[in-house]
Amino acid sequence: MLSGDTIFQIFLILQFSLGVLGNSALFLLYIYTFVFRPQYKKLIDSVCIHLTIVNILLIIFLLTKDIMLSFGVPNFLHDIGCKAVLFSFRVSRGLSICSTCVLSTFQVITITPSTSKCAWLKPRLSTWAFSSLLCSWLINILIYGYMLPMVVAKSNNTLAGHGYSDGYCINKHPGNQNSGSFLSIILIHDLFYVTIMMWASLYMVIFLDRHRKVAQHLRSPNLSSQTSPERKATHSILSLVSCFVLIYWLNNSVTLYGFYAKEKIPKLESVNSLLTTCYPTICSFLLMKNNKVILQFISSFSVLRMTCFQSSLHD
Repeated sequence: MLSGDTIFQIFLILQFSLGVLGNSALFLLYIYTFVFRPQYKKLIDSVCIHLTIVNILLIIFLLTKDIMLSFGVPNFLHDIGCKAVLFSFRVSRGLSICSTCVLSTFQVITITPSTSKCAWLKPRLSTWAFSSLLCSWLINILIYGYMLPMVVAKSNNTLAGHGYSDGYCINKHPGNQNSGSFLSIILIHDLFYVTIMMWASLYMVIFLDRHRKVAQHLRSPNLSSQTSPERKATHSILSLVSCFVLIYWLNNSVTLYGFYAKEKIPKLESVNSLLTTCYPTICSFLLMKNNKVILQFISSFSVLRMTCFQSSLHD
């Protein structure tokens, strides 16, 4: 029977593999669409490409450290390594939140009627999206740049206290009040983007549901029993946002507990890493679910399989 440590190692490797492969496949799919299927290209795809890139970076920088720790690799990160890995992970996580927020707001503006007060933003969407993502990079780099001097590699005589701590890295001055202030800044930053994202998603769900009810009267009776495009879009938005919000609050709850706990639990940070990378992993598959290129491929494959099946029956 497999031990608990071995099962945990398998979970870490599986999460790493699924996350990197899923987001890499989605990234290549967008590149393929841009180059070979430009008729399927949408303005929102540029934001999705950015989201897949930061999700890949988040998963690599976070889980590589935890996989090495689970296998008992000593001194995997020194002072510079701790600063670089933690900074890259935190910036990638912040950018993942910002990109999801931009994606939701982008969709709101796209479906907004021409008579709406926000309609003037539609011609400026490409510029607005680029500016928003650029500002997100600058804000996250500035916030987490402050963290660099605070983190050092853990040594044998390191004392645990309030603050960040994992298997390789720890606060330079555990229990420092500046750590709590810094954590408050991070929470305010994240809550700002999460609130906008939830508002945008709620608006889309309400708008699409109203549109579905109006369009239902215009469809033929044969189509009324089928799932409408509006309902599919609504389900997709609800799945993505619900997944994000659930994982976000679970992740923050574990982070706050680990930050303020006097006695650090060795595997708590690794468990939290699995929670943190759940959304970037699931996000890639949710975005692929309604991709037109994939749907066309599946439809063509189904037709080909049915044709081969019918040919075998005649033979």
